[in-house]
Order: sequence, then structure tokens, then C-alpha cells
Amino acid sequence: MEKFKNFINGQWVPAVSGKTFLNYNPANLEDIIGEFAMSEQADVDNAVAAAKAAFETWHLVPAPKRGDMMRKAGDIFNRRKKELARIMTREMGKPTFETEGDVQEAIDTAYYAASETRRLFGHTVPSEMENKMNLTFRCPVGVVGVITAWNFPIAVPSWKILPAIAAGNTVVFKPSKDAPHSGVIFAEILEEAGFPKGVFNVLLGTGSMGDMIVHHPDVKIVGFTGSTEIGCHIGEIGGRLNKRVSLEMGGKNAQIVMDDANLELALDGAIWGAFGTTGQRCTATSRLIVHKDVYEKFLDMLRKRAESLRIGPGLEATTDMGPVIHLKSLENCDRMTKLAVSEGGRLVTGGKRVTDGDLAKGCFYAPTIIADCDETHTLFNEEVFGPVLCVAKADSFEHAMKLMNHSEYGLSGSIYTKNVNNAWTAARDIEVGICYINAPTIGAEAHMPFGGVKGTGNGHREGGWTVFDIFTEWKTVYFDYSDKLQRAQIDNY
Repeated sequence: MEKFKNFINGQWVPAVSGKTFLNYNPANLEDIIGEFAMSEQADVDNAVAAAKAAFETWHLVPAPKRGDMMRKAGDIFNRRKKELARIMTREMGKPTFETEGDVQEAIDTAYYAASETRRLFGHTVPSEMENKMNLTFRCPVGVVGVITAWNFPIAVPSWKILPAIAAGNTVVFKPSKDAPHSGVIFAEILEEAGFPKGVFNVLLGTGSMGDMIVHHPDVKIVGFTGSTEIGCHIGEIGGRLNKRVSLEMGGKNAQIVMDDANLELALDGAIWGAFGTTGQRCTATSRLIVHKDVYEKFLDMLRKRAESLRIGPGLEATTDMGPVIHLKSLENCDRMTKLAVSEGGRLVTGGKRVTDGDLAKGCFYAPTIIADCDETHTLFNEEVFGPVLCVAKADSFEHAMKLMNHSEYGLSGSIYTKNVNNAWTAARDIEVGICYINAPTIGAEAHMPFGGVKGTGNGHREGGWTVFDIFTEWKTVYFDYSDKLQRAQIDNY
């Protein structure tokens, strides 16, 4: 069995305690991926100490020079794309055409972050006083703790890690216990790219270790992607300890299909949004709101397409949809489906575990559609994180918008319509951080801000230029060359 270690201060080391844990392929629970270091407090302390020491010299490296290394990292991600995609698929399940896209996001982010090292702009502004100049510039903060989920084990970490390092910070990264191998590969790539020892460190382990990272006094910023429950817990700690926290949490995203929509296009979007990554995306379409005039027609189209999806291991080229991540998730999908039916929902298709042949060895759940839901149903309000889609009927555009915004979350939202007025009204009024017109709720681009409102996050935006607001602080500098005391904030008029 292959054994995997932590990456601390440029060295591959076992956990101080010697403890390990096993990771399994969700498509075949008999397939053990490997034995991974089980980190504890001593390992966290060692990694943070290494990052803190590395920061002293790393933040002094000219930003464009940091960008040169970042560009090289992008080249290595590109070279290892197919290899890494298969590693990711084996440990978290989604088909390789998806995991290759996952790696591509890291490639795009690396190149974008590299270019941004030449655009970390400040502002030079006039002073209100004579012979004085005012300016601002961005400063790195220190050690960044990054804690991420398993569903995008390369893309999502890259959104945090690469800009943080490009800005001059150092990083301690805890990948999910369900996708630790990808974290190991991430370290291999940054090591080969030439980043100095201690700039990037990887700690393998369970959720309790993430808590240790958040509490560590030398960790100045925490970047988190995961459940709302854990994110809120991290936010409480950050508030108490006065450290910056960026939270990317849950979603209950909706797609509206109006009566004037291109129904084939809307169908493509609904299937991809609901069942891409087996519904295990924070941006997944888990609510579908369909105008009454096309409701039954669209439901029938949806059922036929969902039932035609090929379910199987993501490593097989013919697979459309892979497994859910583990048995606990499988049980939750089944529980939520049964609850929806008991509350009055109509089971259109799915609603069961798939156990055909070798699929019985894995965590496969059929694409599931529950019709006739409304805002009173649990399934309409709670995130499932699996291939379970609820469908609601809207009487009008206004009703559809009301249903759309009936959610404690606000990550992404979508509307399919040919009515330009309704499209622009939706773009203005849908309560989300990411809005799509005639496109599904999933799909982010590396150069654009990513994040949500309401219960989805705490106001920060990853991706694009906005991510540097998370990982830098502003410094204001006043240059006074008047050779006399000039008093600001005194009535000089």
C-alpha cells in the first residue's frame, strides 16, 4: 500500500505521532488509495513555524519574481493534467472529463495570479497640504491557513493558495481527508516550480486538525471552503481572535425556466447543473423553478434525459455521472428523497442506490427528480450535496423570482428566457453572488469574482482581482517634504 506524508519546510515527513488513516475510492470501496499521515497539534505547530520563518524572506522577493515561479507552476500543472485528473477521479469520483477541467482551473489561476504580480496596484493621490504626497500599496499579511473540501480538490485550493503566495504570503494547507492525494500532488508541483522551503506546507488529517490551524496564533488569515456549519464555527473563532477569515459555504441554487425559454437549452443546463459532479458542487442546481405553461412538458424532457445518463466509475470513458463521495452521503441522499415524498413531493425518477454489478461496491445514487415541491418543503430549503433535484411550479415571472429568492443561501442563480426585460430584471434582483442568463448555475472563470451572499459566505470574493483583497492589507504612506510641521485633521481652512 502506498504511504503519503506531510510536506513541511520542503521535506516529506510522517506525522509526529506516527498515526495514519486510509482513504478509499468511492466508486469501489474495496480499492484503498493509500495510507496518509494523521496530523495533530505538533504537526500543525511545525508547519506554521516553517511558514512563519519563510515569510520573513518570501515577502521581500519582488512580486514579479514570485510571478515567474507561479507561471512555472502553471506549466507543471499543465504537463501533469491528465495524470492528476485520474488521481483526483480515483479519490473523489467525478469523471475524468470533469477532473481535467478541475486541473485546468488551477492552470488558469496560476497564470492569472502570475500576471497579477505585475498589477498589485496602489493609488497615488493629491494631498490637501503643500509639498506632501499621499500613496497606498498592498502588503502581504503572513501565514495563511487554507482548508478546503474534497469536491474540487485542485481547483478550489488553487483559488486561495496561488493568489496568497503570489501576494507574498506563506501557506499551510489542509486538504480534505476525502481527497488528500490531490493535496500531496499540489505540494509536488509547487516544490518542482522552485518555491522556497516553508512557503507552502501540506498537512494531512481530519477536521479536528483544521480547528488547530484556525486557532493557531501565528496563522493570520484563514481561507475556508466547506459546509455552512463548519464555516460559521470558523467565523466565530476568527471574530474572537481578530483574524481575517474568508468563508465559502453552502448553496441551494435555483434555475428558472420561463415559458418563452429555449427548452432544449434549458434542459442541457438543468441536467449539467443538477447532475454534473453528481450534484456535489456548491453551485449545483438543486432547485428547478418552471413556468406552469411548460411545467409537465419540461418534467418529461428532464426525466428522459436523467434516465439516459450513464452511471459508473469516473475512470471509465463512457461515464456521465460518478458516485457520491461516501456511504454517509449516500444515506443522506436517500433520507432527503424519502422526506420529500413524505411531504408531498412526486418522485419522477431515481430515488435509490444503484447496485448493478460492480456498482454495488461503490456509492452510486441514481439521478433523482422530485416534482411538485414548494417553499414549505425541506428539500426546497436544505442543501443535499448529491444528485437530488427538486422542481417547483411558478405561476408567473414574479412568482418564479419569489421562489428563487426564498433561500437562506445566495451563491448562484440562473434564468432561461428570451424576454430581455425579464432577463435584466432577474440579473438585478436575484439574490446571489453569481447570476447566469441562459446558462446553468455551475461554471466559474478564473478571472472573475466567485462567492455568494446571505448564508453562503461572509462577503469575500475569490477569483479574479478581488481575491487579493483577502490576502493583502493596505498601507497608507504620507511623504511630507515641506520641512515644517503640517497638521492634518486640524481646521486648516
